[in-house]
Amino acid sequence: MNPGEEKKESKGSRNILIMGLGSIVIALLTTGISLAIYHNSGNIYLDRSRPGFLPDKEEIEEDAKKQDSDYALDKSGVITVEILDEYLEHYSAEELIVDSYNDAFDIDVLSDTNLGIGAEEPADIDE
Repeated sequence: MNPGEEKKESKGSRNILIMGLGSIVIALLTTGISLAIYHNSGNIYLDRSRPGFLPDKEEIEEDAKKQDSDYALDKSGVITVEILDEYLEHYSAEELIVDSYNDAFDIDVLSDTNLGIGAEEPADIDE
């Protein structure tokens, strides 16, 4: 290198830095705009993944019907003879349904209706 010449710096590294910073600014800007639209449109209040979501009226009614049909032990933890008798009564009813399947290895046993998925009532079982 001659004493009067300065080392030329490549403009490539500066261009990559500008491009990287520009892409970050664009990403932040578009994300901010989309969140503002999401909030202002009111859809933020219907987001089911948020903890404060309020369910629709139909969903509340469906859950109430489902809770009436499902049996659960008392959450207080106290077990008495009456509670055990009630549990055994519900268990026996479910046991009869399961035992009534003709072929335990039939594919219909695992159908959505028999499992109670997306169906209001269990499917009729051939005897």
